[in-house]
Amino acid sequence: MRTLVLNAGYEPLAVVSFKRALVLVMNDKATVIEHITDNPVWGTDGAHDRPAVIILTRYVRVPGGRTVPVTRRGVLRRDGHRCAYCAKAASTIDHVLPRSRGGADSWENLVACCLKCNNLKSDRTPQEMGWDLRFLPGAPRGAQWTVRGTDRTDPAWEPYLELAA
Repeated sequence: MRTLVLNAGYEPLAVVSFKRALVLVMNDKATVIEHITDNPVWGTDGAHDRPAVIILTRYVRVPGGRTVPVTRRGVLRRDGHRCAYCAKAASTIDHVLPRSRGGADSWENLVACCLKCNNLKSDRTPQEMGWDLRFLPGAPRGAQWTVRGTDRTDPAWEPYLELAA
C-alpha cells in the first residue's frame, strides 16, 4: 500500500509507504485527506484507516526545477511504446540525429523506435530517409514524471495529480 504526499500548497511531492504516511500523521506533520476504509491498521489506541493521500501541515520548499532524467524506459514510456516513424510497437530507442554526427542523449533527440525502422535508418537522419517524425520529441511534463512512484497510480490520487498537470 502506497500513499501520495502533497505539499501544504497541494502540489504532489512523493509517494511513500502507508507506514511512513501513518508516522507523519501520528506526529502531526501531515493530515489525511483520502483514506482506504477496508483493511484498517490496528494500534494500541485502536484502528486507523490506511491513508491514501496526505497533506503536509507545513510547506516544504522543493529545491530548483525538477528535471526528469533521460532513460531508455522513460523515452519508451513518453512515446507510448510506439515507433516515432511507423507507429508500430517499439522496443528500442533511436537518436534522431545519430550519435556519430554529434547527436546528444537528450529528450529532444531520442524517440521510441521499432527494431525494423531502427535497423533501416541506421546511421542516417529521418530527412535522408525521407521519413517524418509523428511528433516533435521533448522533455515530458506533469506530476507523473516529476513525482516518483506515480507511474502506477491509485484512483484516489487522480484529482490531486490533475491539479499539478
